[in-house]
Amino acid sequence: MSTLDAVRAEWTKLRTVTSTVWLVLAAVGGTVGIGAVVTAAASITRCPTPSTCFEDLPKLSLTGAGYGQIAVVVLAVLMMSEEYGTRTIGATLAAVPRRWRVYLSKAAVLTGVVVVLGGLGVLGALLVARQVLPGNGFNAANGYRSLSLADEPTLRAVYGSMLYLALVALLSYGVAAVLRDTAGSIATMLILLYTGPILSAVVTDAQWLKRIDRISPMSAGLKIQATRALESLTIGPWQGLGVLALWAAGALLIGLLSLQLRDA
Repeated sequence: MSTLDAVRAEWTKLRTVTSTVWLVLAAVGGTVGIGAVVTAAASITRCPTPSTCFEDLPKLSLTGAGYGQIAVVVLAVLMMSEEYGTRTIGATLAAVPRRWRVYLSKAAVLTGVVVVLGGLGVLGALLVARQVLPGNGFNAANGYRSLSLADEPTLRAVYGSMLYLALVALLSYGVAAVLRDTAGSIATMLILLYTGPILSAVVTDAQWLKRIDRISPMSAGLKIQATRALESLTIGPWQGLGVLALWAAGALLIGLLSLQLRDA
């Protein structure tokens, strides 16, 4: 079986599983819904003056990506672990003896799906925020421009959020390839993603806060959404996304080695 045939086979598997539809809806709905709630709660009454506000509006509108990623994690884990749970991995490897081809085909399909659903989610969230924020005082009369993809920082936050979700999916996929257990892989991913933000809320030492923020895959990765006060960030937007990319690359490599060297 060629690589293209393997990709088609993995796409067929993914789209014919009922849980895929629900997880896609949860990822898009969570990203848009949480973003809508957060932007609806934003108001210039909390700013020093109507024309000077510390809110990072693009980042605020994309808050939901940090919650919609949970559905992405589950989708990515199931992409690998479900075949081990149902014991169908043997049939897959019999049809495609070159294990690296199976592994990369699954990863390619997963990445494509997550980029699409991530795009729907973040663009939907931005569209909702564009409609809601002016009514909360963030309008031209108070010196605020509407959120627009023509604005380079906003555009970077949008496609950066899409890349963030894709990298989280690949990290989850790699973890699942190593652990081969759905519950264990999901738990491991939630710990990896949310330990950093939780520690940042309780640790008081400034140096440790900076270290945690710079190495945590979620905290560092979501810096890509920042569009203002970049000099105050513990790590730059692209550098932060690079940290997440290193986490994902490491997990993918270890996952591939696990698939190649261990029994099916």
